[in-house]
Amino acid sequence: MQIPIFTVDAFTNRPFSGNPAAVCLLENDLDEDLHQKIATEMNLSETAFIRKLKPGDDFTKKNTNSVLTFVTMSGELKARQVKDHIVLDLPLCTAYPQAAVGDMSVQDVRYSPDIKSLLVRLSDTYERSVFEELKVSAQQFLSVEKTGKVKGLILTVKGNSSGKGYDFYSRYFAPWYGVLEDPVCGSAHAVLASYWLEQLGKKEMLAFQCSRRGGELKISVRSDGRVDIAGQSAVVLKGNLTF
Repeated sequence: MQIPIFTVDAFTNRPFSGNPAAVCLLENDLDEDLHQKIATEMNLSETAFIRKLKPGDDFTKKNTNSVLTFVTMSGELKARQVKDHIVLDLPLCTAYPQAAVGDMSVQDVRYSPDIKSLLVRLSDTYERSVFEELKVSAQQFLSVEKTGKVKGLILTVKGNSSGKGYDFYSRYFAPWYGVLEDPVCGSAHAVLASYWLEQLGKKEMLAFQCSRRGGELKISVRSDGRVDIAGQSAVVLKGNLTF
């Protein structure tokens, strides 16, 4: 059997940056076990499987479906193309205030039960360069948090939105899932969108995740309790899985 497969860098228009993901094009359904084996083989944050809805569908022609629906562990994820961006439709996730902290470098701490993540906002005095170079020992989080309540840590700092600047920056760590630092995380931005909407009073925002690879996200908070998170993409590899 041969399955066409692509590696796509998401939330960027430059190869070797953004969030790398595998995309498999399927003629027919595969067993769940085979899905998992392929994802393990690709060893990327995400592996997406797109299958034909009807035998007459043709991957080589323009897609007639305006929205693609993916089934994930967190529920349905919908994606659509708008010009040169792919837009993800996600639920807006609220982050609730936590106890005050005494460290002057920390401005705010919130918790999102939706994705079991802590959001920590650092002081506005942090420059982007300092934020990017901040050393975080994510592996040590595992010995500190064992209750299962927290599965991710979002660090964020206010940006400078004047001109073409970013409204906010972020980094995301999830060692509980085996991810020391996520290159670019869409679900974390469902929380960040809610938080910075409250802080900035803006529904349209431009964000940058300051991982080593880095990624840019356009955020649009909707009135129906959901958020559109858009980014560009770059195909860096295409070929076939053979087995």
